[in-house]
Amino acid sequence: MTADLASILHNNFRSKLARGEVVSSMTARLVRGVEIVRIAKTAGFDAIYVDLEHSSFSFDTTGQICMMALEAGIAPFVRLPANRPEYIARALDGGAMGVIAPDVRTADEARAIVNAAKFPPLGQRGVSGGLPHLQFRSFPAAQAFAAMNEATMVIVQFESAEAVLNAEEIMAVAGVDLVLIGTNDLMADMDVAGQFDHPKVREAYERTIAACRKHGKHAGVGGLSSRQDLVAEFVQMGARYVSTGTDLAFLLGAATQRARQVAELQP
Repeated sequence: MTADLASILHNNFRSKLARGEVVSSMTARLVRGVEIVRIAKTAGFDAIYVDLEHSSFSFDTTGQICMMALEAGIAPFVRLPANRPEYIARALDGGAMGVIAPDVRTADEARAIVNAAKFPPLGQRGVSGGLPHLQFRSFPAAQAFAAMNEATMVIVQFESAEAVLNAEEIMAVAGVDLVLIGTNDLMADMDVAGQFDHPKVREAYERTIAACRKHGKHAGVGGLSSRQDLVAEFVQMGARYVSTGTDLAFLLGAATQRARQVAELQP
């Protein structure tokens, strides 16, 4: 990597994980303006991810948010609407430094996502000029590919008992960096919906974190914003990424609290 390329392409999220630190993200699902990036940065989050699976955001909006995040110095990720190569390409070419792939269940699925997200020789991502990650500059292809492959992360989501069962095989896939457990969908799939304290939930985290540790990968906690005690427990167990919640939930929660405070005032 040339000095110029090294100075403009840095994934703060990956660097903190490499140091063994705990990283956090906020999810954008409501606010369509770039202001949400500044809010995330000021609040102290390490990353922001745009949720295309559960929102009506366009790829245009997503790209604007991602480019703002690149400038702000926090990692932009995109949760895909589906794990298709064309969605992966558009998310990454638009400025994302990684994709979050929902409901990955097998190693073959994980390999296909890596193949679409990485440039040769690690994958078959199509070549696009003028990447925002590189400030729209041109660099020798070999250097740009290597730098982008290093910075770009593949995050798979476990949302089923099948995925947990296949955890070791999935985390052994070269190019997969991190698994984010979608706890609510996982509980529903295991027929224990809403039962955060069920032994199956803890066993799923134990099995997944063990697979990550064995293969030098990282585990993340999702869907537990109402249970900080469990978040702390799973971080102690070895998880290093916490998906804290959505802009919608944060806004509604704070607004509800303020409205309740006024309603409880005695005239």
